[in-house]
Amino acid sequence: MDRKGIYLGLVVLLIVFPISYAQTRAKMVTVLSIDGGGIRGIIPATILAHLESKLQELDGPNARIVDYMDVIAGTSTGGLIATMLTAPGPDNRPLYAATNITNFYLEQCPKIFPEKSRRGFVGRLTNLFGGPKYDGKYLKGLVQALLGNLTISHTLTNLVIPTFNIKRLQPVIFTTNDGKENVYKNALLSDVCLGTSAAPTYLPPHYFETKDAGGQTHTFDLVDGGVAANNPTLLAITQVSKEILMGRFKLADMQPMDSTKMLVLSLGTGLGRVQEKYNAKDAARWGLLRWVYNDGASPLLTIFGDASSDMVDIHVSTVFQSISNEQNYLRIQEDGLVGDASSLDVATEKNLQALVQIGADLLRKPISRVDLETGRPVPVQGEGTNGDALGRFAKLLSDENKFRHSN
Repeated sequence: MDRKGIYLGLVVLLIVFPISYAQTRAKMVTVLSIDGGGIRGIIPATILAHLESKLQELDGPNARIVDYMDVIAGTSTGGLIATMLTAPGPDNRPLYAATNITNFYLEQCPKIFPEKSRRGFVGRLTNLFGGPKYDGKYLKGLVQALLGNLTISHTLTNLVIPTFNIKRLQPVIFTTNDGKENVYKNALLSDVCLGTSAAPTYLPPHYFETKDAGGQTHTFDLVDGGVAANNPTLLAITQVSKEILMGRFKLADMQPMDSTKMLVLSLGTGLGRVQEKYNAKDAARWGLLRWVYNDGASPLLTIFGDASSDMVDIHVSTVFQSISNEQNYLRIQEDGLVGDASSLDVATEKNLQALVQIGADLLRKPISRVDLETGRPVPVQGEGTNGDALGRFAKLLSDENKFRHSN
């Protein structure tokens, strides 16, 4: 066979078997996961800007988080951030550098969650008896304008975003790899983002259609992915295991759920546990309405979202700690939010700036790890701050990236 024929054969192999050569010569699988949490997405955005700055110190100003991650998962607001990190721009580089995401939130959140809809009498009445608090029109137009005709198969690494189909009462997980293999799962990124962020009572459910290879229509009636996985870390790890089982990701001696060869960064959007928000005495007097709507918030959504996030953290922590590999799993979460900072939608300039500061302060706090007896995160002695841990993660990510390129 001549040289031209060899080159053509290699191209065909890469198309048929979507496994990069770098992946087959990897030492570690790298995973980033971002929780849901409305405007509180500013907190992980601040953390990600710090991580990307550390990567740029090591590898130059053009380094982007997507260059180092095999899987990036996000739910709701985390799904929006994950998409901003992975969606390609005209130069086939990410639409947003991590350092620009916080400014995006500061500029756009007041328009997505206008104060008049939250505080006005008509808005509250509508929210109680007929429709979500916000009509979602601005968010829809913004996302569609930013992402255009990009589909999930176009992302620069494997993106994983959960949603929930209320028509079939089952989760729907959109991934880049599924989008490449199944035409009907290759949805527009804008539709995926609108589906995963459609928080019940806050934003309207999102409907769209796709067609499969045979022309059959598939319908999606979606609400917020937090209904299924507000913390998508375990989902991301499961996707890695799926890729291994299907032979699409090869790493020497690695088995599904093998945490010894995983490097996982999981970012929360903050919890209000210290505030002790609800108590049994008050809740015993609540009817259906108060469980759904209470002083501008939704106890059911808050409880389900926080419980889901904590259960995933406990499960993943158990897996990593059981083989003394806990340093390969870094969960950064603020669990002391109070007042407006704990809300999903109070998008005043004062509160948004407060969330930026919370993210910055979180970098200076000591690393926390779940106590498997109590289920509560506790500070870890002798391992430094979250900022220190991100510096170590950046070095590990950089070393892994250089190893892949050298091979």
